[in-house]
Amino acid sequence: MESKKPCTGPDDGLDVKDSSRRNFLKQSTLLTAVALTPATAMKAAAGHVDEQIAAVFEKMPLKMQVNGKQQNLSVEPRSTLLDILREQLDLTGTKKGCDHGQCGACTVHVDGHRVNSCLTLGIMMNGKKITTIEGLAKGDKLHPMQEAFIKHDGFQCGYCTPGQIMSAVACIREGHANSEHEIREYMSGNICRCGAYPNIVNAIQEVKDGGMAV
Repeated sequence: MESKKPCTGPDDGLDVKDSSRRNFLKQSTLLTAVALTPATAMKAAAGHVDEQIAAVFEKMPLKMQVNGKQQNLSVEPRSTLLDILREQLDLTGTKKGCDHGQCGACTVHVDGHRVNSCLTLGIMMNGKKITTIEGLAKGDKLHPMQEAFIKHDGFQCGYCTPGQIMSAVACIREGHANSEHEIREYMSGNICRCGAYPNIVNAIQEVKDGGMAV
């Protein structure tokens, strides 16, 4: 009489390497799912989430200077600089466009250099100096670049304008505004869906040629 073989599980027959790989994939999938879960859902399921995973979302202290003012915040490690500026500091001049670093609407300055705030983790800004579009003007006196954009009609719908202006200021500071071609090249990361590019270039050239401090 033929003996029956014992039942086998899905991992039987796998060597240690294959088993480790499968466990890694399972864990990676779980962490990805948790990372994409809305905060409200995470809160509702807090009692059922592993403590080590839940710890990832604990808030951390963040100290940074924004538009000349010191900010002491408590942020989630996964929060972007863009979301912190807009949602915690109410600096909504910095726009959320593509949220993938492709349109430039979220451009701000970090220690004088332009960055896409939608791709920048806020927690990495500890001790940094951040300047947003709200920080360019001095009271009621507009920044020279803001005045030039108005004069040359460098915007239409205005949604991309804050990012355009922040990049335009940085473009001159970086020494990349010596010709129309160079300006277009170094402003290419900022998209204007209204097509105001010629006027934007004219505004930047005027500020650069006028020797205005930026």
